[in-house]
Amino acid sequence: MVQSVEELVLIGEALSNPIRVKILKMLCEKEWYVYEMAKTLGISRQLLYLHLKKLEKAGLVESELRLEPDDPRAKKYYRAKPFRIVIDNDVVKSLKE
Repeated sequence: MVQSVEELVLIGEALSNPIRVKILKMLCEKEWYVYEMAKTLGISRQLLYLHLKKLEKAGLVESELRLEPDDPRAKKYYRAKPFRIVIDNDVVKSLKE
């Protein structure tokens, strides 16, 4: 549950871009490796990282570095965190400054 004005603003900013909503939808369906996600979305990895950073800051997604047995480099995977967003008059009234 959203508890502060700042938290609500972070979530609002994260969801204010159609690409970030599409990214969140993809991550709710399954976890993704950054390279595969950027290729599927048709955007650069750098741009994808900027969008993912906003979603992560809002607490909607999380990442994990993994080492694959056949690849010496670590790969970063993202997935959606469990969330439920409810915004109504009572929630807004109860927000902490």
